[in-house]
Amino acid sequence: MEQVSGGRDVRANPINVLAKAGALLDALDADGELTPSELADRLGEPRSSVYRLLASLEELGFVAPGMTRGTFQLGMKLYRLGNSAVRNRDIRSAALPSMVDLRDKTGSTVFLAIRSGDQVLCLERIEGHVIVNNALLPGTTGPLHVGAVGKVLLAAEPEEFWEAYAERTALPAFTPHTLTTREALTRTLTQVRATGVAISDEDRLLGMAGVGAPIRDHEDQICGAVSFSGMKPLILGEHTEASIALVREGARVISAALGYEPAPQAA
Repeated sequence: MEQVSGGRDVRANPINVLAKAGALLDALDADGELTPSELADRLGEPRSSVYRLLASLEELGFVAPGMTRGTFQLGMKLYRLGNSAVRNRDIRSAALPSMVDLRDKTGSTVFLAIRSGDQVLCLERIEGHVIVNNALLPGTTGPLHVGAVGKVLLAAEPEEFWEAYAERTALPAFTPHTLTTREALTRTLTQVRATGVAISDEDRLLGMAGVGAPIRDHEDQICGAVSFSGMKPLILGEHTEASIALVREGARVISAALGYEPAPQAA
């Protein structure tokens, strides 16, 4: 088994391996392209260890062959991840003022989310005047077919994705009101596309409701969703139209902050 300084086994210490991978990526970031021998010298590691680490990182897309034969450079996957991190930070900064405004106008808890695979990932949450549940805390995920933000993000995907999502997840139920069939899912998502608004009516928690709308970026792509939720009598019923208008306006303001410009209306 591979030994490192002090006789420690690299493979027995994942944290140590991650630290070495981080140091290797930092070296490539600083110098652009390096050979395995040069990397070994900079890291103070055996060449055999560096070769194995490079092979693993190349398989993951974190490093790639450099322009000069025998060298390595940072991989495109890091570029994509970096862009994603910047984009998510930008959307949070753009959304916060509108989220606070929505909370102040409705008294409800406001959510900002993006899609992460088959999950909705909460980027930010502004607490309402009454904290009623701990669903979707910042950094946590939930299924796409429940809740307002989840339905908004799922509706933004091609219909083929809806079918595949239903197959992969089997649409687990949380309450008697959860969408648990492909037919119900397709019908609801088609309506969300047509109206630009998703409604959560006790589909995750009994007694709770919410409304959500898509956020668009400067390329007219749906890059996230905003919603607010609370006790059902305060969100739906006689408040439905007002709730929809408020979440639409919030999403519009956030989208504008991200550079989105709606197409001119035909005369």
